[in-house]
Amino acid sequence: MNEAAFTKDNLINFTPQHDFFVGVDSDGCVFDTMEIKQKQCFHGLIAEMWDLVAIEPVLRETAEFINLYSQSRGTNRFPALLQTIDMLRKRPEVQAAGVAVPQMDGLRKWIEEENHLGNPALETRVAATGDPDLTKVLEWSLAVNRRVEEIVQHVPPFTWVRECLQKMGTHADIVVVSQTPSEALVREWEMNDMMDSVAFIAGQELGTKAEHIAMATRDRYPATHILMIGDAPGDCRAAKANDAFFFPINPAHEDESWKLLYEEAFNKFIGGAYAGEYEQALIDRFDSLLPETAPWA
Repeated sequence: MNEAAFTKDNLINFTPQHDFFVGVDSDGCVFDTMEIKQKQCFHGLIAEMWDLVAIEPVLRETAEFINLYSQSRGTNRFPALLQTIDMLRKRPEVQAAGVAVPQMDGLRKWIEEENHLGNPALETRVAATGDPDLTKVLEWSLAVNRRVEEIVQHVPPFTWVRECLQKMGTHADIVVVSQTPSEALVREWEMNDMMDSVAFIAGQELGTKAEHIAMATRDRYPATHILMIGDAPGDCRAAKANDAFFFPINPAHEDESWKLLYEEAFNKFIGGAYAGEYEQALIDRFDSLLPETAPWA
């Protein structure tokens, strides 16, 4: 399938080929692209676009905590931008520097009202309202996409990913469930010749991760036959919103996690032995790696 086939209607009408379903995140989960994208694309452009270069080290530290090293890891880019700006504004170093941090009220309102937080919906709102906050956010988001396309080239999957996908694909329908734009997902999976490993790619334009899972699985698989694989707490919440299982890819321990999935965890999932203490122990370890509170708080 090509990018044009990955529509909301096609996801809603997804046809199972197997008795089990596996959703898998992409950035930071299958590919080691998350830190590259955040540090080399997202954060520097925030500093440039909102004239925050004078406090860029503090901005980067704040953005890295929000996007990579905390319980908010993996959040959609637009709420993550707002969380970063809100946290940045409260930091004493920023207040002492006298740098004006934007309020972004237009972005705040759009996030509250919009269910599909992607560039297409943002472009529609900008065209309808001309809101200056949203106009700049859209400019930033499009610039991020361009920089990602320039910088993120041929990043291979983590060790054990290919083996896992091959093994899982004999038992389960595999769908990419992500908050990355679809065009970037398709490009990165194509670059690694991995498109044939999955049945569908769902990006941010199709809704939240919980919505992706619901659209693909509702009335098609029993909850005990649905597994979400991810590297962020939001992946776990998306799974639990659908009464599904979650397997964590632990940040900084990705290869180890994929090996465990290949050698043990997936067998337990399809064998009916995943629920309860086994899954909870994995989630507890995962949660311990991502704090709620920033180290400077």
